Amino acid sequence: MSRAARRWYEAWQRTRLGTRITLGLGALALVVFAAVGVTTVGIMHGYLDRRLDEQLSKSQNTQLPKLRETHGSPQSVYSWYSALYSVRDGVATPEPGGMLPGDAQQLAKIAADAAGGDVTRDIYLHDDGPYRVRACPVDTDSVLLSAAPQGDLNGTVQQLVWVEVGAFAFALAVLVVVGRLVLRRGLRPLADMAGTAHDIASHDLTANPALPARASGSGGGVEVEELRTAFNVMLAHIDTSLAAKTEANERLRRFVADASHELRTPLTSIRGYADLFRYAAANEPAEREAHLSKIREETARMTVLVDDLLLLARLDARAAETPLRPERTDLAELAGDAADAFTAGRPDHPLTTSLDPALVDADPLRLRQVLDNLLANAAVHTPPGTAVHVAVAVEGAEAVARVTDAGPGIAPADQERIFDRFFRVDDSRTRSGGGTGLGLSVVQSLVTAHGGTVSVESVPGRTTFTVRLPLAARST
Repeated sequence: MSRAARRWYEAWQRTRLGTRITLGLGALALVVFAAVGVTTVGIMHGYLDRRLDEQLSKSQNTQLPKLRETHGSPQSVYSWYSALYSVRDGVATPEPGGMLPGDAQQLAKIAADAAGGDVTRDIYLHDDGPYRVRACPVDTDSVLLSAAPQGDLNGTVQQLVWVEVGAFAFALAVLVVVGRLVLRRGLRPLADMAGTAHDIASHDLTANPALPARASGSGGGVEVEELRTAFNVMLAHIDTSLAAKTEANERLRRFVADASHELRTPLTSIRGYADLFRYAAANEPAEREAHLSKIREETARMTVLVDDLLLLARLDARAAETPLRPERTDLAELAGDAADAFTAGRPDHPLTTSLDPALVDADPLRLRQVLDNLLANAAVHTPPGTAVHVAVAVEGAEAVARVTDAGPGIAPADQERIFDRFFRVDDSRTRSGGGTGLGLSVVQSLVTAHGGTVSVESVPGRTTFTVRLPLAARST
């Protein structure tokens, strides 16, 4: 492709869609008009030629009987040239009385050729222009020749050409103008969507992630309506994704801040007790042992916190490394073991059980952690003497474990955030009791990793945490 052609092509590619469609329609219409015009002119020219031939033939056929008898002068019709030729030895000689042009050599040749039969030809006379000539034999040695001018016929065809050119040019102009208006109106919804996209592109998503606009309006046909709907659905999906990403980033920042705060507290305590231990190194052994005990307590608390954080991180990235080792497990047996441990460690909370066998494919260590966390949550958030009940049953295709306490309940506003990381219903009491605010988050993550769900229902005097897990597939 040459450089000039490439520039024209690039300019064409930069032209607006409506303009390109309009020019394309104009070019197509021009081709159609040209084809129709050429066909019409050709048909009209052929029709007029046939009519002229019919007139020449009719005129000669009328004169032939009389000329065969008298060999007189032929009649001149419509100011045509007409003559009777005598043909001998291939040479045609005009008889007196005919009407011929000044230069009749071409006519004499045609007359000589017509001695053997009818001849029809087109000639051009220098002084008169184009003529249609027909020659037919009268008898064995004479020929009748008639020549009709084609100037009027060509003038009629030329006039038809100009009429068609004018009509087609007007029709083409109307088509381009009206087509441009129609296309502009039809493409307006696309222009509106482009404007919406520009508005979104100029929006600062760092300050406000919500997309400010949607494609509105109507019209444009079914295809444009489908495009508008798909465009708005895409924007809604992007809006939702941005909102989710913003929320996730906010939760991550809050999580990091809370984790830093939780880790700083035991580290501060350990450093303080370490300083006291150094100053008390020469004092009584009992005082040193007390400081070491406090250091061990804070270290244990920090270890639990770090372990929970690592478990949550592994559960969040379970696509790369799953922390679960599933096997066929009886949920009721795990609940019984957790209940026995709770009774031994929390004698001030009377515990009852209702356990039906329920086999699941799960990691028994992690399920036991789920049950221990739920029971510990019930003990930490209820006063001594509060009754706790653990139940395991089979409901449909699910194994259901419920941990219920008769405590004061959870406020509705807190129930919505009860499974958030580092969230505490009673911050002062849980912190003093050693809670990290991660227990229920670990429960939810572990249950979700097992393909189950966990929920809470709470009213004053009754709080129930419900864990649902899919039953183990029956072996065949």
